[in-house]
Amino acid sequence: MNPFLTRRASRAIHVGSIAVGGDAPVSVQSMTCTPTADVGATAAQINALAEAGCDIVRVAVPDIEAAKAIAAIKKQVTLPLIADIHFDYRLAIAAVKAGADGLRINPGNIGGDKKVRQVAACANDHAVPIRIGVNAGSLEKDLVRCHGATAEAMVESALRQIQRLESLGFDRIKVSLKASDVGRTVAAYRLLAERSDVPLHLGVTEAGGLFGGIVKSALGIGMLLAEGIGDTIRVSLTRDPVEEVRVGHEILKALGIRRRGPEFISCPTCGRCQIAVQQIAAQVEEALWKRPLPITVAVMGCAVNGPGEAKEADVGIAGGQGKGILFKKGRVVKTVEEKDLVRELLAAVEELAAEKQAPGTPERIRKIATRSTRGTRKNVASTHRQRRGKEIRSNNGSSG
Repeated sequence: MNPFLTRRASRAIHVGSIAVGGDAPVSVQSMTCTPTADVGATAAQINALAEAGCDIVRVAVPDIEAAKAIAAIKKQVTLPLIADIHFDYRLAIAAVKAGADGLRINPGNIGGDKKVRQVAACANDHAVPIRIGVNAGSLEKDLVRCHGATAEAMVESALRQIQRLESLGFDRIKVSLKASDVGRTVAAYRLLAERSDVPLHLGVTEAGGLFGGIVKSALGIGMLLAEGIGDTIRVSLTRDPVEEVRVGHEILKALGIRRRGPEFISCPTCGRCQIAVQQIAAQVEEALWKRPLPITVAVMGCAVNGPGEAKEADVGIAGGQGKGILFKKGRVVKTVEEKDLVRELLAAVEELAAEKQAPGTPERIRKIATRSTRGTRKNVASTHRQRRGKEIRSNNGSSG
């Protein structure tokens, strides 16, 4: 945890082997988008999420076939599984008996006290936590009449359901308070953080596609984490869930809360840039983002931005005309032909990885480096042709 953050005190629970709350690291979650009853497809997606750094994964359980599939999925994956339940309390019980490590329910739509009591008893018997998932779009009618679909109504709903479970002797509880806009989401979490010690699952629901979803999630989740609020996060994007995990780790990294993978520095480019810096930066980031390396890597377009402005980077490259430099901690190591910049940078990263004894897959890096170099050569050739064409047109001028 970054020393400038004072983290809110919360009770500790476990989702499978992952601790949530207390002094546990902030965990990153996602949710599969495959039909859960399709065991092979769901297990494959969960394993892809694990490779990306996901800590906990949630699966939809719309029917009994999906609930029963959890047992088979668990045999093929290592991540803790949370079963997402709506309306039918029997699915919650079936999912727990099939091996689910946690439940996400809204006690308000599961049914009466008798049904909630059965779910709580089953969860207690199996030491499984329950997340109370409050959503601004599905609040109890009496709360909406009294408060509207506001942050206050969301908090009252959460407190009502917390009390309901605790009255049944169940305290392995975490809570989410999600709206599709940042304002209500942040306000609701701030209010609940003052009134309860339950661990908080942060997220902005229905955040949208790539750009809108990232902005909403970074603002909503980021503001709360910066205030010390939040124990686990899920970034909601209308995208491949692997991208949700990637964004989640970037939010944590940007706040200095938790670091997974290299820190990337790259310039936004300008008219001084004489290399295909956008393509090079994308190739380097794609090659390295899954590797748990505690290093900073820079890709700079010209001598103005690097290595001077990127001198804190462990290793980096800066472009020139047809050439570039490789530097480490601001010190120039060598001059490199533009076509070899990606390969040389990734080779330098491998050397650093060996020095730090960080786990990784150097063979994968070499393969990507080879592909990246080929792609860079094509992009560089295209860039040079475009630049040369502009020079010719400029020199010929236009008379009329």
